[in-house]
Amino acid sequence: MSATAEQTASVAELALAELPDAAKAEIAEIRKRYPTAQAALLPALHIAQRNFDGWLAEPVIAAVAAELGLPVSTVYGVVTFYDLYHLKPVGRHRIRVCNNLSCQLRGAEEILDAMRAELGVGEDEVTDDGRCSYVHFECLGSCDTAPMMMIDDDYHENLTPESAREIVRGLK
Repeated sequence: MSATAEQTASVAELALAELPDAAKAEIAEIRKRYPTAQAALLPALHIAQRNFDGWLAEPVIAAVAAELGLPVSTVYGVVTFYDLYHLKPVGRHRIRVCNNLSCQLRGAEEILDAMRAELGVGEDEVTDDGRCSYVHFECLGSCDTAPMMMIDDDYHENLTPESAREIVRGLK
């Protein structure tokens, strides 16, 4: 048995989570568009995360590794490198409050305080209804409109604590 086959066998043994058949089919289709399994890893992780309530538990990471024939360590390394993959549950709406120098000077800490007060949870926690979670984020590249936050894929700029709270109140 080759080293790659041994790694794949180990990954298969660890795969306690089973990817849904539809996810496997979607990954198989994506795999056809990439020259290597590793090149298909990012979209495969997106598919898995979408199928497991927005986060990737270790057995799900192992299942993706097995599906692509990659070592678990490779997949885990990618998951922990990118902010867009989550190792624990996150809210339906993921809020990132910019914490870079421009935002800090213009009130990022007050925006974080407003999130804490409005949502009733701390940073990197999920509201009881599963609606929101928030984190500080080093830079969102919108220094001229500080302070700002990103909710899902949308920027909200020139915030005040009250405008930030109003935005969050409107999230379903």
